[in-house]
Amino acid sequence: MDKGDNYEVKDISLAEQGKIKLDVAEMEMGALLKIRERFEKEKPFEGVTIGLALHVTKETAILVRTLAAGGAKVAITGCNPLSTQDDVAAALAKEGVHVWAYKGETTEDYYRYIGYVIDQKPNITIDDGCDLVSEIHSKHPDLIPSIIGGCEETTTGIIRLNSMVRDGALKYPVVAVNDNKTKHLLDNYIGTGESTWDGIKRGTNVLVSGKVVVVAGYGSCGKGVALRAKGMGGKVIVTEVDPFRALQAFYDGYEIRQMDDVASTGDIFITLTGNKHVIKRKHMEKMKDGAIVCNSGHFDIEIDYAGLKEASKGVREVRPFVEEFTMPNGNRIFCLAQGRLVNLALAEGHSSTVMDTSFCGQALACEYLVKNKGKMKPEVIELPEEIDQDISLLKLATYGVKIDKLDEEQIKYLNSWQEGT
Repeated sequence: MDKGDNYEVKDISLAEQGKIKLDVAEMEMGALLKIRERFEKEKPFEGVTIGLALHVTKETAILVRTLAAGGAKVAITGCNPLSTQDDVAAALAKEGVHVWAYKGETTEDYYRYIGYVIDQKPNITIDDGCDLVSEIHSKHPDLIPSIIGGCEETTTGIIRLNSMVRDGALKYPVVAVNDNKTKHLLDNYIGTGESTWDGIKRGTNVLVSGKVVVVAGYGSCGKGVALRAKGMGGKVIVTEVDPFRALQAFYDGYEIRQMDDVASTGDIFITLTGNKHVIKRKHMEKMKDGAIVCNSGHFDIEIDYAGLKEASKGVREVRPFVEEFTMPNGNRIFCLAQGRLVNLALAEGHSSTVMDTSFCGQALACEYLVKNKGKMKPEVIELPEEIDQDISLLKLATYGVKIDKLDEEQIKYLNSWQEGT
């Protein structure tokens, strides 16, 4: 491990390799670069410290550069022990960013690094999963008066934040960036759909065509994963607890089954629910020889990984982050990434292109918090729709796409009620 006054990374000599990655990523993130240009002139974050617990990837690094260009002091750590790209962490350290992250972090290091970010006394927090917010509220409540607000990147984090609101525990406003259309309808649906399969294919080289693919959860992420499985020739079965989402999946042409019933017939199982033990030990004890289980939800709780280890009579790593568990009946189950995010542990996460709009949302959410300092209640906040529209226009412009505009007659019609049939 390499350490400096303001960083702890696996290998600082990887910085040049990481910088090349960042340069390539910026080519696909033109919308965020436009925001950076404005930030460089206006300096909306002068005197503001922004603390981040996000996946330390090349795309996140472009967000970090954008916030720093706006005048912010930035401190970052990872939000998942297996998602850091070590060369990117090294590149950020060389650029003077406060960064503590490496791929394969122990639980102890994970929380120690979050503590280092908190030590910087952030005025704005950016979270992917709510661990940073949770740690501040539970262990550092003295910092809350100086915090303007926070931003949350993912569905799991929003679930946790809403629980905090119900318990009266949330003490500063947090923007639900995940609820932006330019986030969950692009990043979750398109990004997760592609990157999940990228991780599975890199880890196993499995042929999807003809396989029974069980997708647990039919939210935006599940929809994207199921669609791509279908496109590769997989026989897709969806499991759900939400009646409406189950109905959506049924109308989209998928078979709806219960996990108890499908455990013995599935070939590839993917969890995307944000809930605990969706695939239980009892399910894995039924699985056929060669079944693959993996998770693309934020935390490593969706698959009962501990139960799988207890139930098996032997385990070996057959590829990096691909473990073969031999069950008492002789069947072998392949668990990917120890039940953690398969798209980041075995692949590189979402493409830079789709993360462009997500991180536009993060950058503009931070600006929104600064502009509205002291005016917001300690609750989960959605950004105005105009910001989503602005992000969409910025991204369309990177493709050279122009769209129609309403004329005066159309605007008048949409804003009136008198004109009918």
